[in-house]
Formats: sequence, C-alpha cells, structure tokens
Amino acid sequence: MTYHDVKANRREILASVSAAGLTLSFAVAPKAGAQGAGVTPLNAYVRVAPSGVVTIMAKNPELGQGVKTMLPMLIAEELDVAWENVRVEQALSDPKTFGRQFAGGSMATPLHWEELRRVGAVARAMLIQAAALAWNCPPGECSTTPGNVLHKASGKSRTYGSLALACATITPPDPKSLTLKDPKTYRIIGKATPQYDVAKIVTGAPLFGIDVVRPGMLFATYQKAGVFGAKVASADVSGALAVKGVRKAFVVEGTADAMSPPGSLGQGLLPGVAVVADTWWAANKGRNKLNITWADHPTSSQSSKGFAAQAKALSAGKGQRTTRNDGDVDAALASAAKTVEATYFYPYLSHANMEPQNCTAEFKDGKLEIWAPTQNPEPGRQLCARTLGMKPEDITVHMVRAGGGFGRRLANDYMVEAAWIARETGAPVKLLWTREDDMQHDHYRPAGFHTFRGGVDAAGNLVALHDHFVTFGNGTATSNSAGMAAAEYPAQFVPNLRYEISMMPSGIPTGPLRAPGSNALAFVFQSFIDEMAHAAKADPLAFQIKLLGDKPVVGTAPAAYGAGRMAGVLKAVGEMSGWAGRGKLPKGEGMGVACYYSHLGYFAEVAHVAVAPDGAIKVKKVWVAADVGRQIINPHGALNQVQGSVLDGLSEALHQQITIDAGRVEQNNFTDYRLMRISEAPAVEVKFVITEFPPTGLGEPALPPVIPALTNAIFAATGKRIRSLPIQTDMLKA
Repeated sequence: MTYHDVKANRREILASVSAAGLTLSFAVAPKAGAQGAGVTPLNAYVRVAPSGVVTIMAKNPELGQGVKTMLPMLIAEELDVAWENVRVEQALSDPKTFGRQFAGGSMATPLHWEELRRVGAVARAMLIQAAALAWNCPPGECSTTPGNVLHKASGKSRTYGSLALACATITPPDPKSLTLKDPKTYRIIGKATPQYDVAKIVTGAPLFGIDVVRPGMLFATYQKAGVFGAKVASADVSGALAVKGVRKAFVVEGTADAMSPPGSLGQGLLPGVAVVADTWWAANKGRNKLNITWADHPTSSQSSKGFAAQAKALSAGKGQRTTRNDGDVDAALASAAKTVEATYFYPYLSHANMEPQNCTAEFKDGKLEIWAPTQNPEPGRQLCARTLGMKPEDITVHMVRAGGGFGRRLANDYMVEAAWIARETGAPVKLLWTREDDMQHDHYRPAGFHTFRGGVDAAGNLVALHDHFVTFGNGTATSNSAGMAAAEYPAQFVPNLRYEISMMPSGIPTGPLRAPGSNALAFVFQSFIDEMAHAAKADPLAFQIKLLGDKPVVGTAPAAYGAGRMAGVLKAVGEMSGWAGRGKLPKGEGMGVACYYSHLGYFAEVAHVAVAPDGAIKVKKVWVAADVGRQIINPHGALNQVQGSVLDGLSEALHQQITIDAGRVEQNNFTDYRLMRISEAPAVEVKFVITEFPPTGLGEPALPPVIPALTNAIFAATGKRIRSLPIQTDMLKA
C-alpha cells in the first residue's frame, strides 16, 4: 500500500526546570534521508507551569491550514491535559531543536502522527513517576485524568502543576517503551476543535507577516523587471528621492536569474531597485517615480501563443522521450472496437495569496533577524546566508502566520530581498509587495499540453492509452512542478500504455501550487477516462471501478496504488450523490464523477452542474468521499481543508489563467485574474471513509478530482467536452 509510515530511528528525552515549571525536550533523529546527513535535532515542545497551564510549541508554519492547532492536539492527547488548559506558541525556525519545519506536501500528519503523540506520552510518564516517588508507590498504580495524577488505592491526587518541579530528577523513559492510548479513549483527537487563533483572526488582531512592527522600522518596495530575470541597465532614482519620506533608493545587482535549476524554487536574489521610506505609501510613491532602463533578456521573446504553437508542432511528432511503454499500444489501438483522440491544455496559474508576499528584516551587529510568513524557513535562512555572505547561525527566523501559502511561500525570494535591503539600510525594514508584484512575479503552476489516444474493446474495457505530454524544461530536466511520473494513473491498469514527453525551454519561473502536478494531471487524465467511458457506452462511475480491477493493491512501492481504497471512495460518493438517479435531472443539468490519488489520500468526487442557454455555469453541489486512513485528528479542520480545496479547484477551472506576452505576465490584479465569488460557491458534502491505514494529510488531495468532475458534469449537461482551461462559457451556448 502507498503510504509513509514515518518513524524515528532514535529518540532521547531531556528534562530541565526553571521558575516557570517543567520543560520537556524531545530529540528526534528522523528516517534516513528525511533530513540532511548528520542532523540530530533537539526538540523542545512542552512547558508545564505551576498553575497547571500547559504550553505546547507548534513547530510548523501556520498558513491557515490549522497545523498550529492540529499538531499540539497530538501532544495534548497523550499528555492527558484538558484542551482549555493548553496554550499554543509558534516555535522559532530552529532545525537543531525541532527538525524539519515546513508546510508543504500535506505531510504534517504522516510525519508527526506518532512522534508528537510520544512527546505527550513521555511527559505524562514523567509526571506519573514524580507522583509515584512522592507517594512511595509503584508508577503502575497511578493513572491520570486531564491535568492530574491519581493513586486510586489511596485516593490521592496531584495536579500536573504541583509535580512540574519534581520532574527535574526524573529520567525520561524510552519513548518506544510506552504504550500509546487506545483511540477509544481519545478526548482531544477526533474532536472538532476551532483553530487556536480564530478569535484573534476574526477581530483583526496583529498575527500575520503584514502586521509585524519593529521599533524604528522603515518600509520598502522593490521594483523588478517585467521580463523575468532582466537586469538593470541604468536607473535614475532622483525622482524617488525627491518624494517626501523617502530615505534611500538604490540598485540591487542581484545574484540569480528568474529561472534556477529544477527543484530550487528560484533560490536567488533577482535584480531590481529598492526604495526605502518612513511609510509604505511614500516608498510606493517613490517607486512610481523611478526611471529604469532594463537590459535585454532572452525571455522577452517568449509568449503563451508561442508556447502553444511550439506544443502543437511537437505534439504532431514522436515524443523526445518515452517514460513508460507497456504492451503494444499501436497494435491495441488498431484492433480496438472504438478509439478516441483528444488534445488537452491547462494554463499557467498564480497562487493569488490573499496576503501579498512580505518580510520584515533587521540587520544589527553582524546578526540578521527575520519575521517571515514562509512555508519553508530553513531554506530561507540558508538563502540569506549565502546571498549576504553570513553564517546561518547568525540569522534568526521568526515564523509568522501567513495569509495563505498554497506552495508560493516555499520559495523565499521576498525574504532575501528584505534581508538585503535591511543590511543596506541599517534599520529594520518591512518589505511589502503590491498585489501586482505578487501576480507578476510568482512561481507559477506550469502550463501543459497533452495529446491522447485511447481504445476500448468490444466488452468495454480500456485496452490502450497513449499520452504525448508537452511541457517545459531542458534536456531531461523539466521545469519545477512541470513533470509527470511514469506511474501516473491509469498506468499499471491499462495493458497497453505509453507515455511520451517533449519539452520546450522557458524563462517563466514555475513552482508547486496546491497539489502540485496533480491539480493539472487529474483534469486531463480523468476527463479523458470519462471520454473513454462514453465511447464504451458505459456508466462513467462503473467504468472507473471496473478499470481498477479486483486487486486491493496494484504495483509495488513506491508506485503501489490502493485500487481497493479508490474503489471504496468511488462507491461511497456514488451513494452520497444519488448517482444512480442522475437520469432524472432536468434538461441542462448533469453530474460528473472523477477520482484521484495524491498526497497519500484517495478521493472521489461528484459535481452537479446546471448550464444555462447563454452558457453560464452554476455548480449546484459537490460530493466528496475521502480515504485518508483510520483517524481524522481535527474534524473541524479536516472539513475546512476539503471544502476549501474543492472551492479552490472550481475557481481555477472556471476563471483563472496567467498568460505571457513578450516575456512578461499580462494579468495585474484580481480584476483580470478572477477568483470565485461567494455567490458562485456550491454546497460541498464530505464523507470520510475510515480504513485501517495510518492517517495522512488533507491540505491538497481534495483539489485535483473536482476539476474533471466539473468538466465531466458539463459534458453530461450539454454534450460538449471541456478540453482547455479555464472554461470558456461561449462554447457552451445552446
């Protein structure tokens, strides 16, 4: 089965005492390869005050996904403390103490499900030991209720707060020796819990990167070229310096082009001109007075139209590389009872975080302190150290709550810009991008072009499939997030299957967007499978289940696919949605189904749409069946993640695209890069199918299948196929 059962190789518990009470530290050496060689983090998570209040550190960045609540819940459960007596603090970026700290890949749950529960279990065991010593009884005679240790035989009871100082003399037990709670006894895990900061969020309390204030802080803007990576040929900054409140304006030569090696997330400082002022408004006004001449750059010759023309020419020929070749595709297509050919396209997308990129930096006495809403703080620290010629240990990174991430804040370009400007300025500086900066200097979800051929036999079986994928890259390396695995479904389920890939060079920076790769591949593959189902004159949902076969698992690790789990969610979503009765829908309405495996989760979704005679689309409802294992840690957060993913995917499909002309982005703001409006949002019904597998993440896997579920529903309603995104309603007019 495909899942990551992440365990530690070595654990060590240390205890120290201060006036505040007990502090527990938990050192974890993760699986080989999970971190850099030789890294042995020492993780301090728990403080128990004499009052009995327990402070738990949240180790990972909080982006709105609820991890600041969910991870401490794991510790609190095994510690056996009432949630109302828990206080949560955001940890610093400190890999020596906390190991890897990042938000991405929906990995918070699989990486921490066991380890953080053991943190709480060890803390509880130490408190029991301290009480047993005080009562001169075996620890086995003691038990706990939330916040208290009990000795049932004598009726004695001690609060955690009263035992905290005594833990200084306790040798922590081996975490492996401890038995974790039976899930039937959970008091916190599995209970719907609001996000920890929700009261502050709804009252506008300063929590986000954009809210950071430092004594003597100045404000900065940073002008980069419209053409990605172009350098400053010349700059007249006198107009900016003439603006009241502007302190400095200067050219930054930069250290990197917009395009860095695949996987590097554009790690470098791009050329530009900085303006620093007493207020952001003055800095931005000064920026508008700059007179900059940008150097020529090869990317200026690139455009969306040019990429489309290249892709069309490449698609007509043989792929540059064959990444998978099972059976004899050409022979199977030649003998198939019915064949289908189709070309699909999806565009570049921007992350469109509600909070634009920002960072506050302070350089003083050779040390750098940073407050950043980053998803990936340690690479940001390393980037600043390399760029500024500093030691990483001289840089402190505060992880500040982010107003959305979706993969954009895995790159730290805004962090290194702020750090450079702060060093040159000699004062604390807050760099704040405009919405236009954010839209035009993103690391975009890459566009892609797919040409499919498929065949079904007389019995309605999918017997052949060929995909020629045209994407971006050079040589054998695709651009960031622009690749496709050889095991991409339905590989391993179709006897004759060939995947080919061709690549076009590009200067457009790309990177992961929520459910990287999957957000695009699900659309094209699940839409084409729906085409094949109709070619076979089969019920699309039944066709999907038939394609999965009768084996619970197909393939071997790392490409093992839980066919039984996917069939389970398909059957569940069919029942939830009343799929069997879809034939009774009024004219102009339809239901579509799609499924997808990503980020260790198995999801099937049905969309119900109505298409008006003028082509207007109304998504009436979406049903989601999800298999993410045996435990939903926080049902409140889980539901939010699934519903948010569905709405995010619908918004992308209905409205969003980034187009390139002369090497620069044409879109500027939400006026020409539309997001879904509240009035467009459908009801989203969610069912979690509980299975015996370890729990996995929920931030991403619900997004990919909703897009093909939508387009397949539109076909059911109109008979017209959507093979290009975003959906153009003009083609749907009656």
